[in-house]
Amino acid sequence: MKKFLRYITLFIFFSPFTAKAQFESFKDSVVQLYGVVMTSDSLVGIPSVSVVVKGQNRGTITNDKGVFSIVVIKGDKVEFTSIGYKPILVTIPANLQGNQHSLIQLMTTDTVFLPATIIKPRPSRAQFERDFLNSQAPDDNIAIARSNNNAAVRRFLISTLPSDGREASNQYLRQSATKLSYAGQMAPQNIFNPFAWNEFIKAWKRGDYKRKN
Repeated sequence: MKKFLRYITLFIFFSPFTAKAQFESFKDSVVQLYGVVMTSDSLVGIPSVSVVVKGQNRGTITNDKGVFSIVVIKGDKVEFTSIGYKPILVTIPANLQGNQHSLIQLMTTDTVFLPATIIKPRPSRAQFERDFLNSQAPDDNIAIARSNNNAAVRRFLISTLPSDGREASNQYLRQSATKLSYAGQMAPQNIFNPFAWNEFIKAWKRGDYKRKN
């Protein structure tokens, strides 16, 4: 017990010094990076250039004069990207002296090749009429609704689509109402229900009970 208390006392005594040493080490590795991004041919500041620390979700953009400022750690990789210019990756020296570093970054224009555009003549009146009459117009909302209202389509949708919260709650309320209405007595069996037999025969004729491979 005395040895344990001794370790606790030493830990409490030396922990402020350890935290202070870690803070000083971290403070020495922080660098304020600032500079300007310019074109390599005319030395004009490039606005809205993305300045992002590689592998981290932090960065900044240059102002309308191409000036930027960001806090980085020694050894970080900073990427400069902008539309129409080649991306550039800059590594902050790990042995950098001090906590400030200025940078003048030049960016070269990137050539973009667009796909070829083929210009075709306008179709004649006869060609337009032929293509217009032979084209298949897609179904409108009413036609789609009528096709979905088919009995076979409804059965397929009911068997495949999951029920939402309203349908599940309504089914639970119907089951509860049925149990309460026949409380204290025997509930009717569907084997004596002619409507149930009618639905069973229809399902048998449709082939709903056939084995599906």
